[in-house]
Amino acid sequence: MEILVFAKRLAELRLLKGISARDMSLSLGQSANYINAIESNKSLPSMKNFFYICDYLDITPSEFFATNIKAPARVRELLDFAERLSAADIDLLISLAKKLK
Repeated sequence: MEILVFAKRLAELRLLKGISARDMSLSLGQSANYINAIESNKSLPSMKNFFYICDYLDITPSEFFATNIKAPARVRELLDFAERLSAADIDLLISLAKKLK
């Protein structure tokens, strides 16, 4: 993943969570401009901090890099819910999803 794509993905996921770059930086125990520096392509997080970022965003590293999934935490929530449904209810959910497409 290119640094530009990484920065864009971080911003996208942070905004989805509805948090400012400053607040996220401080919540991670970093300086107030830490996330802003990453999102503006001035730096990259260490591997350790990348894992902290994923934890903060409630996603896995794999979900971070799955740029085709716009809201990975919500998709995982939907999948967890779907696991408890009957086959008939899953069919209904699939039909609804196809109509939303």
